[in-house]
Amino acid sequence: MIEVAPGIAHWPRKRLKFCASYNDEVLSETTDDFKQIDYVEISDVSLIGGIEKITPTLFHEAPSRARRKVRSGDILISTVRTYLKAIAAVKVASDELIASTGFCVVRPSGELHPSYAGWVAKSDEFVGEVVSRSVGVSYPAINASQLVDISIPLPPLETQRRIAAFLDEKTAQIDGLIARKQALLERLAEKRQAIITQAVTKGLHTAAPMKDSGIDWLGQIPAHWEVLPLRRLASRVVTGRTPPAAAGDFFTNGEVPWFTPGDFKGGLILGLSEKCLTLDAFDEGHAVRFPERSILLVGIGATLGKVAVAPLKCSSNQQINAIKTLAENDPLYLAYFLHGFRTEVRMASNGNTLAILNQDKTKSLLVVRPPLGEQQAIAQRLTDADRSIDYTASKIDESIALLIERRATLITLAVTGQIEGLQ
Repeated sequence: MIEVAPGIAHWPRKRLKFCASYNDEVLSETTDDFKQIDYVEISDVSLIGGIEKITPTLFHEAPSRARRKVRSGDILISTVRTYLKAIAAVKVASDELIASTGFCVVRPSGELHPSYAGWVAKSDEFVGEVVSRSVGVSYPAINASQLVDISIPLPPLETQRRIAAFLDEKTAQIDGLIARKQALLERLAEKRQAIITQAVTKGLHTAAPMKDSGIDWLGQIPAHWEVLPLRRLASRVVTGRTPPAAAGDFFTNGEVPWFTPGDFKGGLILGLSEKCLTLDAFDEGHAVRFPERSILLVGIGATLGKVAVAPLKCSSNQQINAIKTLAENDPLYLAYFLHGFRTEVRMASNGNTLAILNQDKTKSLLVVRPPLGEQQAIAQRLTDADRSIDYTASKIDESIALLIERRATLITLAVTGQIEGLQ
C-alpha cells in the first residue's frame, strides 16, 4: 500500500529551460536522400505507451517534418494537437531516431535526471499547463519556447532517481493489469465475431441438414437457405449526399438525422447522429432521405464495411450507401451478416488506393438468406448476445479507466513530493 505524505514537499522549482535544452539537433536539408532514418510521428506516441511505433524510411521518402534528432534520455513532448498528450521518455534511441517537428525534444541537463524528467512531463500538473497554454480550437498548439517556460519541481538528484525507480516499478505493475484487461476486450471481440459468423451461416439449429454453399469463405450452410446477390434482397440502394455550403445552412435546427462514418459506434443499431438536416435540404434536392430501418453501409476509406441499421428516417453523407430491404428480408439480420463478413465486403471494393464500394458493387455482394422467421430469430439471438457482451466490455472499460486514473494520480503525487518515503 502506498502511503500519501501529510503535505507537499517544499522542493525548489525551476523553469524547464533552465535545467534542460530543447530542439538541439536537426537534420540538414542537405542530408543524403538515401539516408535511412527511424521516424516518429505524433500519432506514434501516447501518454501511457510512450513511443508505440517507429517507421524506418529513407530521408527523401519521409515527410518534410521529419527533422528533429533524438538521443537516449531525451523527452518528446507534442507541441501540436496537445490534447492528444503525446509524450514519451526515450530511454534508448537508435543513432537514426528522428522525430516530427511537431515535438519539442527536451534534453535534461546535469541537475535534472532524464527518467525523473520523463515522469514530470507526464504528470497531470505539467500536461495541464501544456494544454492550458496552447492556442487554437481545432488544432491547439504551443511554441516550444513557451513549453520550456513551464516550471517543474526539482528535488535533489538522489531523490529524483528514487522517484523515477519507484514510478518505473509501480506503473509497470499497473500497465500489466491494463494490458491484461485489454486482452480480455480483444477476446470478447473475437467471441462476438465467432458468434455472429456461426449464426448467420449455420443458423440456430445445429441438427439442420447442410449443403455446400459453393463459396470458400462461406463453407456449408443449411440446405434450405439461399446464397444471393444483395440486389435480390433490396428494393433500393442509394448513396448519401452532403449539402454544399454555398447553398445555405441546412444543419442549424435540423431535425432529420444525418449520419457520417464517425457516428458508427460499434453497435448494429444506430443511435443519435452528430448532425441533423433541416427539411429544406431535401425539398431543395441537396440531400437524400432514407426510409426507416434502412441498412447504412460505409462504402469508402479506412472505415469501409462498417454497417448498422437506422431505426428512423434519416440521411447520410456521400461515404455511406443506404440499403432498403424487400419485405421478406430482415434488415438487422442482413446487417449482422455484412458485419460478420466485413473482410469480404472490403475485398469487393474497387481496389484502388482509396477503397470504394459503389452502389453496383454493393448490390453484387453475396449474402446468405434464411427464411424470414429464421432471420428474425437469428437477429434477436445476436442482439441478446451483443447486450451481454457489451455489458461485460463496459465493466472492463470502467476498470481500465480507473487504472489509468490511478496511474496518473500516482505520477503526480510522486513528482510533487506527496508520497511517504520519496520526499
